[in-house]
Amino acid sequence: MFEDWKERIKDNPQVSKVLLWDVNPSRLTDDDLQRMKLLVVQRVIELGMESDYYAIFKLFGGPEGVREIIKQIRSMFSPIDEAFVRTVFNLKKNDLICYERKRLREAHLNS
Repeated sequence: MFEDWKERIKDNPQVSKVLLWDVNPSRLTDDDLQRMKLLVVQRVIELGMESDYYAIFKLFGGPEGVREIIKQIRSMFSPIDEAFVRTVFNLKKNDLICYERKRLREAHLNS
């Protein structure tokens, strides 16, 4: 889906400031975005536009870097977002920490 990402990041895409409504956009630096990478990637998945994906590819090392960040996100994705990231980033349910946490919680409650 994002085969052209290397070409598209040359346009210097930026993450939409509206995705980070709880952060002061005038003070936001790339270092801040690096520290908040889980939040930034999650917000792009949930609410972002195509250009936001290219921005996170530029910030976090391409689709493979974003894929590794997705694996670390602890908050549950909606079923649609989960299906999207699993398909686009070639992930299994067990690759996602959020899914593993849910599975373990359900196993504990059912024991």
